[in-house]
Amino acid sequence: MYREVFIKFKACLTIPGVNAYRNQYSAINIIYKSLQKDRQNIEATFEALLKFVQELDEEESRAVREGLDEETLAIYDLLVKSDLNPQEIQKIKKVAKELLKTLKAKLKDLYKWQDREPTRDGVKVLIRNFLWDEATGLPVDYYTQNDVDKKTEAVFYHVYRAYPTIPSPYYAIASY
Repeated sequence: MYREVFIKFKACLTIPGVNAYRNQYSAINIIYKSLQKDRQNIEATFEALLKFVQELDEEESRAVREGLDEETLAIYDLLVKSDLNPQEIQKIKKVAKELLKTLKAKLKDLYKWQDREPTRDGVKVLIRNFLWDEATGLPVDYYTQNDVDKKTEAVFYHVYRAYPTIPSPYYAIASY
């Protein structure tokens, strides 16, 4: 459409007595070229947005494949190791679900838990004890004490960032 208008306007400039419009022609030419660049930028942005949405869809599909919701999948990703057998992977999924459930139950009763050091330390100890416990925690044959300490730090950092309140404002946004 812009191209057609541009061509007609350019044809009008060849008619005698239209010298006053030559300056407008230059301005319109600049606008036309600008629109072409904007169109390219918009198309590139749209392509990037489509790619991002597809990646999100892949992550949601992965959560469904793993049999976990988005919140639990985040904990699971922090806990899982690459050299586990399928039985141990199922155990890690169970640990992730139960740990998240336990943390939510604890955090919902704590007011501004991130502001006080003793409360933060209590949450970290809760995570470590849960992961280290033979009944509820990570498989002892695959996770050393050092592994548990690293996983505790990773889970604590995630919980600190994602759960200032219960329910998490970050996962509430993602569910829309």
